[in-house]
Amino acid sequence: MIAYFNGKFMPKAAIAISPDDRGFLFADGLYEVIRSYGGNLFQMEAHLARLVRGMDYLRLNTDGFGDLEEICNRLLEENELTDAEALIYIQVTRGAPPQRLHHFPDADTPLTVYASAQPFTPNPDIQELGLSVTLVPDQRWARCDLKTVGLTANVLAAQHAREKGVFEALFVRDGCVMEGSKTSFLIVSQGKVVAPPLTNYILGSVTRQVVEFLCGEENIPFVARPIYQDRVSEADELILAGTTFDVAPITTVIGFEKKWAIGPVTRKLQSAFQKMR
Repeated sequence: MIAYFNGKFMPKAAIAISPDDRGFLFADGLYEVIRSYGGNLFQMEAHLARLVRGMDYLRLNTDGFGDLEEICNRLLEENELTDAEALIYIQVTRGAPPQRLHHFPDADTPLTVYASAQPFTPNPDIQELGLSVTLVPDQRWARCDLKTVGLTANVLAAQHAREKGVFEALFVRDGCVMEGSKTSFLIVSQGKVVAPPLTNYILGSVTRQVVEFLCGEENIPFVARPIYQDRVSEADELILAGTTFDVAPITTVIGFEKKWAIGPVTRKLQSAFQKMR
């Protein structure tokens, strides 16, 4: 596999990251995962906009950053993935200064920029049969809107879901269901698609953005409001949204007796996603 590392395309196995890298020491970095359909980088501009927003907040030096879209297209070519489905991973950290200090290193410290592409085969059962999820307390930091590599709470939640035998764990904060450890959460209520408000406790999901756009295209009302845990059973449909599967129905939530059917709004959004690719 050919990957990109600090300006070079090289075998992934040959890449060596410094133990002084701040991504390794402090999780001081950001990442993105982008899906490619036959060489088409899906929603690339939205992914890059989110990355740049995070870089601005973290005050990362973007000098000599490079053209990430060009890099991603080159990775698809180098790995013979231009006619296949693929996932591209991008990670940017504050680099590897000579000393381990908590404050920022000198502004001219080069970033560490890594990107890779790998083939991806989606699981059709996720969309067709529906998913089971569980709920966990939201123990993440207060800037969940930044897609940082500091994912310890997400890892613990995902492991909890695995041990429960379900697909995903949904974070609950102050009585509201926020999002999954690696997905967005939405419901359908009285014909409307409802999503949690975009605050600092919610990641601005690219797939969720697409859902909102498609709702407009399909004349489905879309509203942002809190989704209260104790009222989830009132929803007609439950939806997960994510890069690797677009939109999938939730049929079971551990702790709730109700079983949700795979409803018409979910199916309509799935169909609209197919047409958009």
